[in-house]
Amino acid sequence: MADEIKTKKRGKLIVFSAPSGSGKTTIVRHLLQQPELNLEFSISATSREKRGQEINGKDYYFLDIKDFKNRIRNEEFLEWEEVYRDNFYGTLKTEIERIWAKGKNVIFDIDVSGGLRIKRKFPEETLAVFVKPPDLNELIKRLKLRGEESPEKISMRVAKAPAELATAPLFDVIVLNKNLEEALEKSYQLVSEFVKK
Repeated sequence: MADEIKTKKRGKLIVFSAPSGSGKTTIVRHLLQQPELNLEFSISATSREKRGQEINGKDYYFLDIKDFKNRIRNEEFLEWEEVYRDNFYGTLKTEIERIWAKGKNVIFDIDVSGGLRIKRKFPEETLAVFVKPPDLNELIKRLKLRGEESPEKISMRVAKAPAELATAPLFDVIVLNKNLEEALEKSYQLVSEFVKK
């Protein structure tokens, strides 16, 4: 499986997964600002519409549904998921090749299914971290505070959360994000130790 990636240079793969609103994006952004970790963000591909100020090739690779499905057929994805109906997300193999070719480690901010798939394909190279919110009520509060999505979309995300939370034991480590500073510090220590191996 792992030889699907066409590059001689192999860095590490750092996966952060969690239900929406757990704080994984905040943690990943913090880690990306630490140059000693030598990280680069894996830009996911998606079939959903752009939100707000999002930029193609920076926030996501925005593909239409037809193009996304063609790439699935051509086995261009390391992992992909239909997260909601006709709402696909995935990691292109070329994205990992691009980052590893630069001699960097790859950091992911992806859903739990995708995170576990990457761990299965690259068990030695991957650190899979699950970011856990204190509880569901806090998760709902955070999603509402973001103010980015409709009440319907928030309800869909909350409905998925219990199943996502149930996958936490399958990850290498769980970071509880009750206190953001503590979660940032723990995440930094975990990643720092892993990239030195």
